[in-house]
Amino acid sequence: MTVRTCAAAAAILASAGCGASSTESDATGAKKLPPINVRAGSMKSGFGTIERLVEAAKREGQLNVIGLPREWVNYGEVIDAFADKFDIKVNELEPGASSKRELDAAAKLKPDVFDLTMDVAVAHADKFAPYKVHGWQDLPDNIKDPAGNWYAAYGSYMSIGYDPRAVKPPASFADLLKPGYRVALDGDPLRSASAFDGVMAASLRGGVPQAAQGVDLFARLKQEGRYTDLTKANAIIAWDHLNAARSAHHSDAWHVTIPKDAALGDYHVQAISKDAPHPAAARLWQEFLFSDEGQNLLQKGFARPARSEAMQMKGSLDAEQAAKLPKAPGPPVLLTIPQADAAKTYLKEEWAKRVG
Repeated sequence: MTVRTCAAAAAILASAGCGASSTESDATGAKKLPPINVRAGSMKSGFGTIERLVEAAKREGQLNVIGLPREWVNYGEVIDAFADKFDIKVNELEPGASSKRELDAAAKLKPDVFDLTMDVAVAHADKFAPYKVHGWQDLPDNIKDPAGNWYAAYGSYMSIGYDPRAVKPPASFADLLKPGYRVALDGDPLRSASAFDGVMAASLRGGVPQAAQGVDLFARLKQEGRYTDLTKANAIIAWDHLNAARSAHHSDAWHVTIPKDAALGDYHVQAISKDAPHPAAARLWQEFLFSDEGQNLLQKGFARPARSEAMQMKGSLDAEQAAKLPKAPGPPVLLTIPQADAAKTYLKEEWAKRVG
């Protein structure tokens, strides 16, 4: 292992707040390392030290990722940093793949790791290899599977991005019904998770989703000729990391708000394929993604790191970048699986005939 790689490995471990050694001593007092198991459920049980995990991953030499657009939450820089730090080739498969497509294509494309919406991960947990990263205790219980099959790396709030030159700042989704707004969703809510959550954010009443009210809002906009596509909109409902990235490049022409009465959030979760062709590299990828460096790189893409609270407490969160995130009105409302399923059923019945 090179000096640079060894230092990088030590930095990952330190950033997770854990000691490097997980060994026992034999009768002579010498440290006894466990046999390497590249498909183990933790670094401690499978490798003993971060250095041994790095060595095993470097022997594999490659990592297959899928569904990671380079512009999405700064994944381009995340991938490049990982590849450079550990001298591991990262094969970027179908960057535009949806969560469902990632799993459908897995048998053919052989990804090592997945980045998925939580509902898809929950429904397909049997396809993943359990693995608990260092820093596991920093992740809130409601965004990780107790068995380690999946675990959230970052989250976002649903937001309204708007052109301040054309319209006043909307204080709520209901304000979009006022004259002057031309509104777009980030896709088709029957096919896009982002657009679906946009409708659900507009549907919240007292923190409770009411799909009918979300559809009603867009139906009224459609009737008035003000529900439009992204190129013509002066208000776009999308995840705040997308609207914030646009605002960063066009600060005078694009602002972002998260309505205080509709703080809908969601997380993207990580998982290792049960059939990962590069199992050690897959585990090293997770350790990197959940390290302070990886979490701060995701925040650089305006995502909200899953370990942010713990990192803030110990002073390792990039405070300057954190201050650039859109102001959140409070803890996010997270849809339950039954709530999301009921809403999807309603939209399948009503969206096409009322909004289309």
